[in-house]
Amino acid sequence: MGALGCYTGGVKLHVVDGTYELFRAHYSERPDHRDPAGRPRKATVGLVASLLGMLNDPDERVTHIAVAFDNPIRSFRNGLFAGYKTDEGMDPELVAQMDPVEDAVRALGVAVSSMRDHEADDALATAAARFADQVDEVRLCTPDKDLGQCLRQGKVVQVDRRRRLVIDEAGFRQKRGFAPAAMPSFLALVGDSADGIPGLPGFGERTASVVLARYGDLDHIPASARDWDVVVRGKDRLAETLTARRAEAELYRRLATLVTDAPFAASLEELRFAGVPRAAFARWCADAGVRDLADRPQRWA
Repeated sequence: MGALGCYTGGVKLHVVDGTYELFRAHYSERPDHRDPAGRPRKATVGLVASLLGMLNDPDERVTHIAVAFDNPIRSFRNGLFAGYKTDEGMDPELVAQMDPVEDAVRALGVAVSSMRDHEADDALATAAARFADQVDEVRLCTPDKDLGQCLRQGKVVQVDRRRRLVIDEAGFRQKRGFAPAAMPSFLALVGDSADGIPGLPGFGERTASVVLARYGDLDHIPASARDWDVVVRGKDRLAETLTARRAEAELYRRLATLVTDAPFAASLEELRFAGVPRAAFARWCADAGVRDLADRPQRWA
């Protein structure tokens, strides 16, 4: 784990969680924005500005890039568990930008991966699995802790652009105490409120980390506390809970396990960034009523 900085490799694939970026822009302090027809575009403009910052960044040196969206905010996981996240309660002005933002990203000359039955996180995981051995580095641009399961030392890193942090496998292990592959088991035990995964009662982050550091994953945790050779508070109760609610834990782990064969670009060439197309971007700026971004791109197609 370290500060965001220059990467010297040749070919990099940036895969951006567009849904996260859209939410972040919508709830940011930037002023409200409406297009000439009066439609809300604050989040869309904010996301475009953020992407331009990345595309113009000499330290990032983007060569290949895709932006993934949950559109809609539902997936196959909702059919597995009724409590899983949906778009219920979302600001209608944010929902109204889910389709237009994809057009905005395409106007930048950036590939879009629009998930229907999967999630943006699945697209990021698929990209990591599919292209890690074809590029110098895959950079998963999201702070979502789910993506920790995809990290591969020297190949796949996670980038938190807001905090300007890069998390690699070594940093993950140092922070969490267990291997990236155990992240779904960790979330099954402690839960993930952002996704509606409740977890099991009694399992806090420290306890789950200690147990998984020793046993590797959910399947190898002994059923009886007598066989636990780790020091954790209340292990008798925890072992009983895990035994009694094993089926729930396995379901939660499945919910937290990212898919690595989601619909995504079949070839690296589809993701090549050749620069911002002038005419398409100029049309988008006019349609969105944006003047201050029109001349911001530094790399034109």
